Amino acid sequence: MHNLKTVFSFEFLRTVKKKTFWISVLLFPIAIAAVAGISIASNKATDEALQQSQKEKFSLAITDNTELISPALISAFGAQIQLDKDSGIAEVKAGKVDAFFYYPQDISKHPIEIFAKDAGMFDNSKYDAVAKLLLEQSVSSSVSSSVKAILQGTVTTATTTFKDGAVFDGLKSMIVPGIFLVLFYFVIAMFGNQMLNSTVEEKENRVIEMLLTSVETRTLIIGKILALITLGLLQVFLIIIPTIIGYFLLKNQLSLPSFDLSSLTFDWPRILTGFVIFMLSFLFFTGLLVTIGASVPTAKEAGPFIGVVMLLIFAPLYAASLFVSNPEAGIVQFLSYFPLTAPIPLLLRNAIGNLQLHEVLISLSILLVCTIFVIQLAVRVFRYGALEYSRKLSLKEILGR
Repeated sequence: MHNLKTVFSFEFLRTVKKKTFWISVLLFPIAIAAVAGISIASNKATDEALQQSQKEKFSLAITDNTELISPALISAFGAQIQLDKDSGIAEVKAGKVDAFFYYPQDISKHPIEIFAKDAGMFDNSKYDAVAKLLLEQSVSSSVSSSVKAILQGTVTTATTTFKDGAVFDGLKSMIVPGIFLVLFYFVIAMFGNQMLNSTVEEKENRVIEMLLTSVETRTLIIGKILALITLGLLQVFLIIIPTIIGYFLLKNQLSLPSFDLSSLTFDWPRILTGFVIFMLSFLFFTGLLVTIGASVPTAKEAGPFIGVVMLLIFAPLYAASLFVSNPEAGIVQFLSYFPLTAPIPLLLRNAIGNLQLHEVLISLSILLVCTIFVIQLAVRVFRYGALEYSRKLSLKEILGR
């Protein structure tokens, strides 16, 4: 194992020196920032256009069968009373007024009818806004502020929950443990292909014979796995840091929401559990992908396997609601213990807080045993498949040896 440091350094530096690595790492936060910036700027421009159109004055006629519209508001807006609906429509058609509002007697059953001159897609919204505004302001002046808040749906609530006699906010306690779920998703989704191809490159370049004459198989595989884990964590770091810096630099310009980090709840047992699940899951799937890569002769033949692995990892997300509502269900228990599907259920349930201690101990024990097994398997598969340049090892051969 004296060459472990050499293998690790070579594998790590070889990847870090590639321009494609930095492009793939930095492109993600840049793309997210660009899309968010465009979206926010577009929404802001649209809102400004709508607000500006709603402020524009237009000539108006009104028929009020509800008898709710305040005469003072009608006068302030410069509108004219029209007793006949057909006459109001005719005036709009003739261009005598820009809009005609018809308020039916029972607005709970019939809509307010608006007839108006076309002013464009965005500017047409001003008619609807003014028709509702006249009615809302007329009614609100006759009721108390409390009744007004109830009718407008602006009543707010403040909930305080307790756990073991102390104030407990379940949502805030989910945020920090939930970070490990997000990190696992990004690392596997963005780095999985490189894990799969890490042992194929030397076989395709025909340099594997020279490597095996000076480096033991176990040293080579373990060095590669450690380098891949380090590269994955580096990738996470390079994604998170620019995102945080961009948030604080552009928060005011893009009107981003503020987060009060001081109010976060740090449930250290759950945070530690999430970290251990993340590391074991990451190590397990790294070993699994390295094993698959060692059993095939080319990167082209390794490609289809990444889709199968990704399906196994992320398929449990379709049952995410079940993890929250019924964690004792048989399918939830199976997905939480089966190592190929366990990471997402375990990390999600740990973030929610319904992962029991015995489930943690059992699932982590299974992951640990499977991780050790898959790394040993990767060493053996690479040992027997390293010089197979034209075919992939069959499952029967792997299990037989």
